[in-house]
Amino acid sequence: MIELYTWGTPNGRKISIALEEMGLDYAVHPINIGKDDQFAAEFLAISPNNKIPAIRDGETSVFESGAILMYLARKSGRFLGPEGSAQYWRTLEWLMWQMGGFGPMLGQAHHFLRFNAGVSEYAENRYFTEAQRLYGVLDRQLETNRYVAGDELSIADMAIWPWASRFEFQRIDLNDYSHVRRWYLELAERPGFQRGYAQPTTDQAIPMP
Repeated sequence: MIELYTWGTPNGRKISIALEEMGLDYAVHPINIGKDDQFAAEFLAISPNNKIPAIRDGETSVFESGAILMYLARKSGRFLGPEGSAQYWRTLEWLMWQMGGFGPMLGQAHHFLRFNAGVSEYAENRYFTEAQRLYGVLDRQLETNRYVAGDELSIADMAIWPWASRFEFQRIDLNDYSHVRRWYLELAERPGFQRGYAQPTTDQAIPMP
């Protein structure tokens, strides 16, 4: 049984969605970041950066969402492709794209556009412009691919989709990115994505464009 320590954020939802799609047994331990649960000594022992999500699997603990997704893909034998294959490397490319850009930059967009609007016009313009650029990159990729890394669902989709689900925080209209919208709605219909999105609380519905 995998122990998942998480909260209802894009990074947290990556892992609950992956666990659901992979059919792995897991138990959820809510870490309420609004109450600073992430700074508890017990959580620090498995997540040295005081960030959710983290997992414990027997004697193994893993933190950082990208590393967790790779661990779970290898454990389940699903959603990554054979090691060294073209699918494997394409999936890792887009996973790293999310970890290095689509997540951090959209996180800054949330900070300045949603939670601190009016504090810095420069920051709002900078991160909104970058959000638009990143959605453009994703839209072009999805124009010729059903899923982000090709014809098969992968952990790259599971990493990117929860951040796209915060499109309203980013002031992004998915109707401006027709291929992203098509992909987003298709994944939103998957029961695994729906169950994963609802962890660790069920009080938030998947946003619809």
